[in-house]
Amino acid sequence: MYLIFDTETTGLPKSWNAPITDTDNWPRCIQIAWQLHDALGNLIEHRDFLLQPEGFNIPFDAERIHGISTELAQDQGIPLEKGLALFNEVLKKTMFIVGQNVSFDINIMGCEFHRLGIENNFTKLPVLDTCTEKTASLCKLSGGRGGKFKLPTLTELHKHLFNVDFKEAHNATADVEATTRCFFELIRIGEFSKEELKVEENYFQQFKEKNPTTIQTIGLQHINLKKESAKIQKRLDKLKDDVTSKTTSEGLHELKEFHFSHLHNHTQFSVLQSTIQIDALVKGAAADKMPAVAMTDTGNMMAAFHFVSTVLNHNKVAEHQIKPIVGCEFNICDDHKNKSIKDNGFQVVMLAKNKKGYHNLAKMSSIAFIDGFYYVPRIDKEIVKKYKEDIIVLSGNLYGEIPSKILNLGELQAEDALLWWKQEFKDDFYLELMRHNQQDENIVNETLLKFSKKHDIKIVATNNTFYLDKKDANAHDILLCVKDGEKQATPIGKGRGYRYGLPNEEYYFKSTEEMKKLFADIPEAISNVQEVVDKVEIFSLAREVLLPAFDIPKEFHSPEDLLDAGKRGENNYLKHLTYKGAQKRYGELTDSLKERLDFELEVIQKTGYPGYFLIVEDFIREARKMGVAVGPGRGSAAGSVVAYCLWITNIDPIKYDLLFERFLNPERVSMPDIDIDFDDEGRSKVMDYVIQKYGSNQVAQIITYGTMAAKSSIRDTARVLDLPLFEADRIAKLIPNVIKLQNIFSSDERNKSKINGLRAEDKLLIEELRQLSGGSNLASETVNKATILEGSVRNTGTHACGVIITPGDITNYVPVALAKDSDMYVTQFDNAVVESAGLLKMDFLGLKTLTLIKDTVKIVKARHGVDLDPDAFPLDDEKTYELFQKGETVGIFQYESPGMQKHMRSLKPTVFGDLIAMNALYRPGPMEYIPSFINRKHGTEEIEYDLPDMEEYLAETYGITVYQEQVMLLSQKLANFSKGEADVLRKAMGKKQAAVLDKMKPKFIEQAATNGHEANKLEKIWKDWEAFASYAFNKSHSTCYAYIAYQTAYLKAHYPAEYMASVLSNNMNDIKQVSFFMEECKRMGLQVLGPDINESYLKFSVNKQGAVRFGMAAIKGVGAHAVKSIIDERKENGSYTSIFDLAKRADLRVANKKAFDSLVKAGAFDSFTDTHRAQYFALDEKGSTFLERAMKYGSKFQENKNSTQVSLFGEASTIQFPEPEIPNCETWGTMELLSQEKEVIGMYISAHPLDDFRNEMAFCNTNLSIFKEDVKEFAGKNISFAGIITDVQHRVSKTGNPWASFVLEDYNDNYEFRIFKEDYLKFKHFLSLNNFVYVKATFKKNFYNDEVSISFNDFKLLTEVLDTYCEKLTINIPIENLKEDTILNLETILKNNPGKKSLKFTIWDEIENIEVNLPSRNTKIDVSSSLLDILQKQQINYKLN
Repeated sequence: MYLIFDTETTGLPKSWNAPITDTDNWPRCIQIAWQLHDALGNLIEHRDFLLQPEGFNIPFDAERIHGISTELAQDQGIPLEKGLALFNEVLKKTMFIVGQNVSFDINIMGCEFHRLGIENNFTKLPVLDTCTEKTASLCKLSGGRGGKFKLPTLTELHKHLFNVDFKEAHNATADVEATTRCFFELIRIGEFSKEELKVEENYFQQFKEKNPTTIQTIGLQHINLKKESAKIQKRLDKLKDDVTSKTTSEGLHELKEFHFSHLHNHTQFSVLQSTIQIDALVKGAAADKMPAVAMTDTGNMMAAFHFVSTVLNHNKVAEHQIKPIVGCEFNICDDHKNKSIKDNGFQVVMLAKNKKGYHNLAKMSSIAFIDGFYYVPRIDKEIVKKYKEDIIVLSGNLYGEIPSKILNLGELQAEDALLWWKQEFKDDFYLELMRHNQQDENIVNETLLKFSKKHDIKIVATNNTFYLDKKDANAHDILLCVKDGEKQATPIGKGRGYRYGLPNEEYYFKSTEEMKKLFADIPEAISNVQEVVDKVEIFSLAREVLLPAFDIPKEFHSPEDLLDAGKRGENNYLKHLTYKGAQKRYGELTDSLKERLDFELEVIQKTGYPGYFLIVEDFIREARKMGVAVGPGRGSAAGSVVAYCLWITNIDPIKYDLLFERFLNPERVSMPDIDIDFDDEGRSKVMDYVIQKYGSNQVAQIITYGTMAAKSSIRDTARVLDLPLFEADRIAKLIPNVIKLQNIFSSDERNKSKINGLRAEDKLLIEELRQLSGGSNLASETVNKATILEGSVRNTGTHACGVIITPGDITNYVPVALAKDSDMYVTQFDNAVVESAGLLKMDFLGLKTLTLIKDTVKIVKARHGVDLDPDAFPLDDEKTYELFQKGETVGIFQYESPGMQKHMRSLKPTVFGDLIAMNALYRPGPMEYIPSFINRKHGTEEIEYDLPDMEEYLAETYGITVYQEQVMLLSQKLANFSKGEADVLRKAMGKKQAAVLDKMKPKFIEQAATNGHEANKLEKIWKDWEAFASYAFNKSHSTCYAYIAYQTAYLKAHYPAEYMASVLSNNMNDIKQVSFFMEECKRMGLQVLGPDINESYLKFSVNKQGAVRFGMAAIKGVGAHAVKSIIDERKENGSYTSIFDLAKRADLRVANKKAFDSLVKAGAFDSFTDTHRAQYFALDEKGSTFLERAMKYGSKFQENKNSTQVSLFGEASTIQFPEPEIPNCETWGTMELLSQEKEVIGMYISAHPLDDFRNEMAFCNTNLSIFKEDVKEFAGKNISFAGIITDVQHRVSKTGNPWASFVLEDYNDNYEFRIFKEDYLKFKHFLSLNNFVYVKATFKKNFYNDEVSISFNDFKLLTEVLDTYCEKLTINIPIENLKEDTILNLETILKNNPGKKSLKFTIWDEIENIEVNLPSRNTKIDVSSSLLDILQKQQINYKLN
């Protein structure tokens, strides 16, 4: 007997794995149908009935699927107890339970039996399911998990078996009939085995005889449940009392005096869910004269500070005042710490009534990220109870707890939820009504209104806004597609093959009038909004910076501090440390020094920042103790003598005229900002120390918001709209780099001026973009929608160096999240506002150059036994300045660019001040002063001062104002400005603050004139300052970085090999940089050797002969652990003598076969003289390589050595293993050897494949680097280049035309070319892997646009170049070398190379500057590589023509 059954329910379970005893988890059964058949398929009985809902109602979402309303089930159903009794009877008759995905129905009925405590054999019966991997393979539907076929639905299985659609799904009676038909058809076609059916072999024959053709339906009548429900609903509607609802005009009249405010708005900080930007939200509210506006982002409070400050700034200048309401839409789940099941919870809106309420929201948001994040940030009701004070709750959208339960579980469960919120929040709980013209919303609203009256809970109207204007709906839909990686063409819906999207275009920031019309029939929904607004207080999130209390020694404590929370103790301790440090730094303390120290300490005391200096001094001192390299300083902090005496900085401000007020202005208090450079590797150690000292809950990093820039918004939008990739790239390239789409399409004057300031060619691109925007095709839509999406927050990250330290738990001050891949907190507020929010921010910067210096010092110590102290390098070292003067600054911090090298050669610096000045001048703007600076230094241009008094501060820069500090000092000297005023002037000029400058100029002129200076000259000085101050640089910063540069140059000058080894090590992950610095080593005459198992270390090193040796960690596939184990063993027991010795001693668990493979290919085993690289990969008769056999030998040796096995006589085992035989085979050819090196290192080491063609390469007029530049400037230019083909793909286009892509590589770079049509047919025979080719081409401007493409003119193999293009060899001979033996030697060489090429001699006299050209009339030669090699070896100068 087979019992085929199906159920219809009130919904789906929360957890599919819950036991049937979990009655809260499993939904209720409201319809059951079954058919009982005998073994051959004959129908024995069938039943179907509805079950009366007792103590629950049928939710709307379930009714929408199967059509069974609560009223229909009540009217036509039978009691559950009776239904279960009938089902139990039929269970006793069957041998099998059968169904489609029947485990769900079994759990549903099992739970119903459990609810009533009815005994049954239900769960003991064997199950046959028509939804299995077997039927999936039968239907072969794509889209299953893990690349498998998808499990078929009943509709899909029915369609496959009978080729007809099954249209009555989700009616248990119809589903049972369809399942029965499918089940018996599956038996008929042999899809079930005799074991599954527990039958004999002949059963299938009997079944087929009984059912010879396709199984047919029985033909039972099925009631249309949806129609029946509709009939009952009509009947009930007639019986309902007429409810008096207000007309639109009545409602609007009642609401005439009321204002509306949006309480539920998402901003762009609801990442990739909203297009509304904060400014636009506030402007929208202001334009509509709304009294308030709320920000309620999903799960986070990232925008809180920006939002509040934007509203308050608006209020400062606008007549109409707006109240900012800070809120958050929380995800509230059952247990926020349970991450075993996915539970995104319900979305509930909470609003802060005041500052305390805001802090409670911040606490909850922090907990949601720190403890509750699982797919989304989550909290639970226990957290809500703990932090509920001063918070208003709105019931939320359709995903809110109450609306969601109305739709999915039923009114009774929704009512229970509502009572919990009412109990906790009382009059601060409101029911949220929305009207987006959706049926599900209407059902929810009807129930919420009923609840509102029943439980006396007020209603408010909201719109759950996600975009500002209705026209932005499509752009918002595109944004949702970007978030989910979907195409917009995918239909909106649930399940596979569908995507998430809003159902209509009504989720915009509606006007007050629109909202009033929507809710005119229930005006209290609008009027109650004002009640919510009135409960909210305006508060600011800005505050003074809170410094953590620093633990000072008892003898410095002040009892008065306990009474008024003063900082006397900290000031006392800071003064003590400063004067103690000053004694060490300066020895004798002069009056002027004391005056400067006391001035700085007084300013620090007045501004209240002694703790700041103590905190920084503490962790910098600790960093040095831990061996972390600390930079000499950074930025304006280097102007503080206190910082210098505390060893926070290492630059003497007095020696270099660096100003404290540039750092901390005594007249305008602002937070000091000490940025600290640590070596890359040590930065994390300092961070760990700070966390350990202050506590992990008081230290955080800072969040960053990744926004959609112009080009990325174009590409994202294009992908969603399915615009072809090449078209998206073309549009993106029309946008100039510094311009936003919003600049291009905005009509305000500020944006117009930005466009007007662009280059002519950029303006043409913008015009093309504007024309494109005005079209009606897909490309136009892409541009227009991308403009709206531009600036949307796309993702979050962590600030590279910002660190926050707070006095207590950071969540008491700001909301936090967790940094990616870390347990460290990260603030939800970004770097722009953390200080304004009252947080102490430090910048811990990782500077690679400090690691480089530290590594060099270590290598020097290891090789020479010399302890170098970079801070003690003399600043007048001739060798160092000589390096700068020659421009040999590759690898020198801040001075390595070609432009800087050129200026260094011209300047020929002789003092440290020259380096400081060049560091400040070499940047856009002041760069134009460099030639004048150089000329004045060398005396070729007169040094002029507008006033004699200016010489004191401008002499060091030859009369040119280079630094901001010079403007500050001169304003004090010329016009008696105070130190604070001088800093205000510096800042106003730098930031072009016209209002401040207009006030300060008359004061400057007047006071300077009083000091006897001419007014017209003062006018000129002021004008010059205004022009230059926006470019003028911070001298403190230039000094610090020039100092680091000097240290690197000193090391390069005195320890070139050690320094370049460190440079290479610090660029090990960038093979192009390694290649670049290896070229520099060659120029310096330093040999760079490949990796060697007996000499190499983890990083690059210097061997005993002074050559740089490649680091083994740079080899792909080896790994740091393997290298470390090899080096440790080598240090302990000496060099390795052979591959067998290495295999016996190395830890083969970490140094595995892959590591050995890579070491061989890189040449690390070349020092084993008895083997060459090819032998390691030679195969034996079993297919094993020699390397594998050697490693197996080593493994056996180690096993034997480590075993405890002893002989019968108690002696250690002495089992001997013979070394595998080294195979005989040919060595690899040059190309094979080099290609294997490149595979594991990323570059050629032993040589370069093009080395054999250096003479041929002389016929190239460019290299491949040209293609990485803007080729538009080369339009029309003929070029010739050469290289080796490292990859080639021959292809056929959709139209059947052949084409190819090939990668060409030369000494400098590589580039992928594409060749089409006639060019391909003409040159395809050159396009083979490892071919050395010479190419002639032209950059041609495309006819239809401004793009430049390459046109191929000719290809040649490099071996043919000399023969084809070399017409003449010219031999250059200095007159002093014109001797008989020279002539005879040349004659012999040339006669041995007869050919057809012309020969010419040039004799030259360097002293008289005379040269004579002598063409040879009779001698013709063959210009070959062998001839040229002979000439090079004999150092005979020649030229090829």
